[in-house]
Amino acid sequence: MDYFQQETERLRFRKLTENDISSWAEFFVNNDRLQFFNFDLSKSKETLAEEWIQLQLNRYKNEQYGHLAAELKTDGTLIGLSGILPRKLKGQQEYEVAYSLKPAYWGKGYGTEMATCIKNFGFKNLDTKRLISMISIGNQASIHVAQKNEMSLLFNTHYQGEEVHVYGVTR
Repeated sequence: MDYFQQETERLRFRKLTENDISSWAEFFVNNDRLQFFNFDLSKSKETLAEEWIQLQLNRYKNEQYGHLAAELKTDGTLIGLSGILPRKLKGQQEYEVAYSLKPAYWGKGYGTEMATCIKNFGFKNLDTKRLISMISIGNQASIHVAQKNEMSLLFNTHYQGEEVHVYGVTR
């Protein structure tokens, strides 16, 4: 299966491009969950979106993975980002199932749909026994998605200067 061309019942995944910056900037509007990210909120929403997408383009080149655009099959609307993020955690190579949704699409099951698709891809295609999701302490919505994705709390740690829960699932 091609990492960059996955589908679920309602969603299609693809590589991000610079053309997605203006659409992804909507993620930074009326989003009370930005507190769980390590963003410099003094920057414009367009700058934040550009930096996030550029990071993914670099990941594609250097790590073969990264967030993918999650689009509605019905009309191609970009509603979120989800993907595999290779991580070094406690000296171990890990693969994170990561997901973020624009606020307008919260509470509709899309986060779980995205995360489950990425988890299934990871177990079919990666040489790993475990997949993780790192979630900021207090981010109940992401914890709920991880739990619906059959993950359970493994431990807490500090990552990039913040305390996070590490949820995981094994084959």
